[in-house]
Amino acid sequence: MELRVLKYFLMVAREENITRAANLLHVTQPTLSRQLMQLEEELGVKLFERGNHSITLTDDGMLLRRRAKEIIDLTEKTEEELSHRDQEIAGTVAIGCGETKNMSFLSQRIIEFRERYPLVRFHIYSATADEIKERIEKGLLDIGLLLEPVDISRFEFIRMREKEQWGILVREDSELAGQPFVSSRDLAKVPLIMAEREVVQRDLANWFGDLYENLEIVSNYNLLLNAANMAKHGVGAVLCFNMESGYSGLKFVPLFPRLESGAVLVWKKDQAFSVAAKRFIERAKQCILGMPEDA
Repeated sequence: MELRVLKYFLMVAREENITRAANLLHVTQPTLSRQLMQLEEELGVKLFERGNHSITLTDDGMLLRRRAKEIIDLTEKTEEELSHRDQEIAGTVAIGCGETKNMSFLSQRIIEFRERYPLVRFHIYSATADEIKERIEKGLLDIGLLLEPVDISRFEFIRMREKEQWGILVREDSELAGQPFVSSRDLAKVPLIMAEREVVQRDLANWFGDLYENLEIVSNYNLLLNAANMAKHGVGAVLCFNMESGYSGLKFVPLFPRLESGAVLVWKKDQAFSVAAKRFIERAKQCILGMPEDA
């Protein structure tokens, strides 16, 4: 068995689709199909159950997936250990981020990482959790910082420590700006600007209860900057997290009862990362778990 073919096999097992795997591997679909058939012939077992639009692993295929991953991981680890220890690490680490205070954690890790590896650059892509997940799936991003609720079943992840507090962003001359908090009944009386993600809207609907159906929702938004601009011009109050950022002429007022959301740092399962991305993920995990750098 060639390592290259094992990597092909793992990609197909992960994607459950020949066409998608071929695109990610930059090979043609017939070439990839032929390599898989030759692997089955070599091993004398059936590795896949092939359907019209997807393929799934047989019991033998699941066994090979475990062993192939162990072989690839050991090979890569051995190559790295035998490489020149003083060789400088370079490249780009691509990170997708939602609007969250947990970005401060990543900023601190980036500073530390670049002090040790000054040739590494970072590409930051700001978007909603759904958009970031899609770009990770396509291989355009290495890591994602996602705001919950979000489906992360296809990802490795670690939960961030800091929770995000929900509230509203309103003009300083608003009656609500003078209150220590706002209730669902307070918000039933004002136009609202709400996040566009359906899973987030469902969480907010649960918080509002029976009042949700009668809310005056004038607009949706995906990123806060433009929503804050609308609030500043009197379009409505923005339902959002407390970003602890000063928006001129606006004030954040928390919800009561208190409503919070978590955040997760995710990366794709069984992904072949660059050395820079792999080490950055390892360091981020260490810091979140409170482990020393040489752990």
